[in-house]
Amino acid sequence: MSPVDAYADPLAGTVLDGRYRVDTLIATGGMSAVYRGLDLRLDRPVAVKIMDSRYAGDTQFLTRFQREARAVARLAHPGVVAVFDQGGGQAGGTPPFLVMELVEGGTLRELLRERGPMPPHAAAAVLSPVLGGLATAHRAGLVHRDIKPENVLISDSGDVKIADFGLVRAVADAKITSTSVILGTAAYLSPEQVSTGDAGPGSDVYSAGILTYELLTGHTPFTGDSALTVAYQRMDNDVPPPSSVISGVPPQFDEFVLRATDRDPVQRYADAQEMGDDLAAIVDELALPPFRVPAPRSSAQHTSAVVPIPATPPAPRQRTRALVRDELPEPEHLPAAGQFAGIDLDEFYWARQRAKRALLFWVITVLTLTGLIAVAAWTVGSNLPNLI
Repeated sequence: MSPVDAYADPLAGTVLDGRYRVDTLIATGGMSAVYRGLDLRLDRPVAVKIMDSRYAGDTQFLTRFQREARAVARLAHPGVVAVFDQGGGQAGGTPPFLVMELVEGGTLRELLRERGPMPPHAAAAVLSPVLGGLATAHRAGLVHRDIKPENVLISDSGDVKIADFGLVRAVADAKITSTSVILGTAAYLSPEQVSTGDAGPGSDVYSAGILTYELLTGHTPFTGDSALTVAYQRMDNDVPPPSSVISGVPPQFDEFVLRATDRDPVQRYADAQEMGDDLAAIVDELALPPFRVPAPRSSAQHTSAVVPIPATPPAPRQRTRALVRDELPEPEHLPAAGQFAGIDLDEFYWARQRAKRALLFWVITVLTLTGLIAVAAWTVGSNLPNLI
């Protein structure tokens, strides 16, 4: 997906299912657009992924879309973007949409563009939650099918999460093909996805291996003039070790990538759990320090959070009008005669008199007490020898 102008889409401002307000557009792609939104019932910020309107009339897509949304909503793992709700899909009405957790931050793709390749400890910090989320999905019988940096989100607090479970399968089952889906995933497809279209946990493992290679080197292993060229290169070529491209990569990570991207699915890690366990062992063996993954500074998500307020145009200037005495407006609230601030002036007079009397009383009282104290002191002083 690519960032776009927040005001470029007419859906902004609409309310879906009477509950989810669509606010600013975050990014758009070939099959969907993602918006920053608000759950009006819970007053909670959300992300709303709205599918292209051409999918609204595809019964097969809608069935798969709803099924996958329900399955992903049952996943509970900090490495998976939570799905809250799904709806839409009526022909001629609202397109299908997903309501998801809003991750304040950006994508791994945006982070790679900003910072380039990562050292091993940073790559491990990204991969660990990704593989943890995938392992949870694999245990539930789900396969992602589209692991790539665009689908890995990084929050401002350093959380790493996977998004878009099941969407590729729903699109693949639809009657409508999407070349943008092929273009977006060609660099990460497993050989069996290219040859037969089949995908299992091993396919996600292969894609995660390609992702690891890219984290360490800054680019994917296969390039070409077209998506098909890139896709078919993996049929006859092995992924090279990352250390052959960039120096400093430990041999343990070379072996890690080569096993994950073996062209034979049987030779790969069985699933994300096994791959994650091996990664944890490598981290311990190399004593890699913990690392907090930074969110990209210039992300489409951050841009969407800053909604510009249109400047208020200045009021038109008016000519000064000369008024004669007879045209002056009568004051609406004039104080009554003999009053100040709505209080009778007589009240001020009597208040002053009372204050004077009170002051005189206290002066007499103080003088009397002072005199009594002085007399008592003189009396005691005069009779002091007799008292002793």
